[in-house]
Amino acid sequence: MVLPAHLSFSIILFFLTILAFIAHTVFSALKVYHAHKRFEHGQKHETRTCDNVGFPAHKRFAPPCTSLPRSLFQVFLFVAIFSSLTSAQQLKEMRAVWITNVDSDVLFSDEKIAESMDFLADIGINVVFPVVWNKGYTMYPSRVMDSLFSKPIIPAFAGRDPLKKLIIEAHRNGIEVIPWFEFGFSSSYSLNGGHIIAAKPEWAGKNAQGELLVKNGFDWLAGTNPEVQDFLIALTTEVLDNYEVDGVQGDDRLPAMPIEGGYDSVTVAIYKSEHDGADPSPNYYDQYWKKWRADKLSDFLARWRDSVKVRSDNYILSVAPSVYPWSLDNYLQDSKTWLERGLPDNFIPQIYRRDITSYINELNSTINNTPEVGRDKLFAGVLGKSGGYVMTPQLLRESIAENRKRNVMGESLFFYEALRENNNRLGDTLRKIYETPATLPYRGDNLWRPKGFVINEDSTTHTVRTGGWSQASVLGFKPKIYWTRDTSYASFEWLFDIEHPAWYGVYAFFIPNFAFTDSARYTITGELGDTTVVFSQRNVGNKSWVKLGDVYLTPGKKSVLKLDNTLAEYGKYVVADAAMLLLNRDLSPDVVITSVQRDCIVADEIPLNFELSQNFPNPFNPSTVISFSIPETEAVKLKIYDITGREIATLLNETKQAGSYSIEFDAGAYQLASGVYFYSLEAGKVRLTRKMVLLK
Repeated sequence: MVLPAHLSFSIILFFLTILAFIAHTVFSALKVYHAHKRFEHGQKHETRTCDNVGFPAHKRFAPPCTSLPRSLFQVFLFVAIFSSLTSAQQLKEMRAVWITNVDSDVLFSDEKIAESMDFLADIGINVVFPVVWNKGYTMYPSRVMDSLFSKPIIPAFAGRDPLKKLIIEAHRNGIEVIPWFEFGFSSSYSLNGGHIIAAKPEWAGKNAQGELLVKNGFDWLAGTNPEVQDFLIALTTEVLDNYEVDGVQGDDRLPAMPIEGGYDSVTVAIYKSEHDGADPSPNYYDQYWKKWRADKLSDFLARWRDSVKVRSDNYILSVAPSVYPWSLDNYLQDSKTWLERGLPDNFIPQIYRRDITSYINELNSTINNTPEVGRDKLFAGVLGKSGGYVMTPQLLRESIAENRKRNVMGESLFFYEALRENNNRLGDTLRKIYETPATLPYRGDNLWRPKGFVINEDSTTHTVRTGGWSQASVLGFKPKIYWTRDTSYASFEWLFDIEHPAWYGVYAFFIPNFAFTDSARYTITGELGDTTVVFSQRNVGNKSWVKLGDVYLTPGKKSVLKLDNTLAEYGKYVVADAAMLLLNRDLSPDVVITSVQRDCIVADEIPLNFELSQNFPNPFNPSTVISFSIPETEAVKLKIYDITGREIATLLNETKQAGSYSIEFDAGAYQLASGVYFYSLEAGKVRLTRKMVLLK
């Protein structure tokens, strides 16, 4: 068995320590023996000491004294133990997962996004690849798409920005976000090119017969067309310029083009201009013609890299192609050349196999085909789910073990929903495998995205209230909020324990409601002075975490954020919920954080008692939120009953850690009539029940 490098080093140091201890013991025994012999000879010579006392002045020198080897041993022992502990803490692994908009509901609601990021952090994931480009549409509001095609976002996400929400929730959990441009140079799937080729027919990929380039159902743009390349670069740099992401990713369609392509008029014209007017070979397998097109895609990757790195060297350019050489022979993806040219920052070939023997064979082939210069960038793409197929926990464990045996220090799982199948079975498997925290290998010892500092409004040590505030059972970051309608001055402050001098993003959690103020005044205080911002707590666009601004802070306990009611309308509530700081890596790229042990700081107290709050709103139609608190880890059940005692629904049936929780109940999903219903919480030996009213 081959051990990971950090464990091998620790074991070597352990054995060296044992050898040093044995050497020290032998030396001590010899010392005692010689001292005994001197005693037997009547101590004919004066005893030497470390300061040469007892020697004639002309004979004083620095002989090896008996304490020197002991000191050397102590120093060595300290260094060995410290190095062993340090090396064990510096585990470096990529633990990634792809997040799709197909066969997954993660991106379809802010609540799902938050829950999924919490789950991934809990099982040890440290980077996510969320899809942002699929079937000719972006998963975020795109100015590029709006200007070219009048289609700013995929219709299902109109009015939302899932990418923005995912970035906040991922970074809150200490997870890097590298948006994944899944469709790459493919414009649509089985739609004759879709709306893009309808608007830009000159962008269409063509085969040797002059037909639209289609392979396995995917409709392709001409990846060798400079305009098409510029379009993809514009999309990716748009994300880098407008979102606090950690890089961008292409896959088996970026950069790529089916080997049957390259016969569009633009590509042919470029080829002819470089070959004295000669046409490309009609045989798309012709080796020269194949290499020429593959080189054009490699050159695009170099341009793409330049466009990324000119913005920041810290942005990661990730690629996840098909396995080599199949990728080159079928999609002109010359990943060997990419790595030799040093183009990608990480390389995640899709080693999608459904049994361990096939996986090992493909993994070995991938390693053999990876140039030595790119070995440290190699991670494994692992197939967790496809259609009805879901990998087994055993195959997942074995695949990761085989990766580590070969010093492949990380993997990315396709895709998120595989982890939630069968009651989170694969997720629970990863939780055990990824138990020891790890930094990302390409970040060195730097924890690039530390977890957010979150201060809940009910903290007694990190909040200060002035005026008439009262607690209300309204859904927030954690159950309950503080609110005030005081006509005299009222304020609410959040204090943070700052560890590193840096720029931080300041966020507040909002739960919009018509009863809340349109003019909540926040004051952000930092080393450079105060900044005042006014936000609507009524506007539904300000939902969940909302960024208020950036602030530079130095270490210490600081009052960073203050909310007051000076601008609030008469009769409207001013609401205080959780506040958060996130390290702003765009403004503080050089801050180094080495600890991977720090938990997300949520400075609220663990509940002292079991509590089941009144649902809000009540009466309700059709949905309401049920909140509860538990003071210790318990198996928790939350069920709904009608007035006859008949069970309607089980909202929760799992083990929960001590804390406060909220769950939404949608009566519309159960076609319930107006009336009285009951919700019951079972946690260990405790059972609590409350009444609620559905009023249609």
